[in-house]
Amino acid sequence: MNAIRPPRGGAAVGHVAELDAVAAGAVLCLRRWCDGPAAQARLRDDFAAALGPEAGRSALCAFEALCDLCVRHGRRPLMRHHVACECIGADEACFANFVSLASEGDREDAMLVATILVRADVAICLLAHAEAFGLALRRMALRARPTQAPPSSAKILH
Repeated sequence: MNAIRPPRGGAAVGHVAELDAVAAGAVLCLRRWCDGPAAQARLRDDFAAALGPEAGRSALCAFEALCDLCVRHGRRPLMRHHVACECIGADEACFANFVSLASEGDREDAMLVATILVRADVAICLLAHAEAFGLALRRMALRARPTQAPPSSAKILH
């Protein structure tokens, strides 16, 4: 049987709104990076604005190396949804979980997920870039979080 099957990895498995800041950032960066040179330039500007020129450049280099390894040594091409799409594809979810695990220092689980994305001999290199990129996303999320003002008056219970 030679039926045409939809590409693997594109099936929707969730929504961007369900992800934490690091995972959502990883998905959105992947989508934007895949959109071409103009979107990549905007991504570069966003990293520099959020982290400063040097740290932004470093984070983007780690991300670009991560994407390059996925493209050159991936088990198959990663499927992605449109930048504005609210759902997450299976490949995007895998990528997001990988970056999140790496940024949390959970190297063993991150390595396991990395072997889903790329050949086993490339997984350790992928992990190093995911750690750097994920930590940058964590810093960006912390800076973007609004500070909460202390309560204006304390409640008296007794």
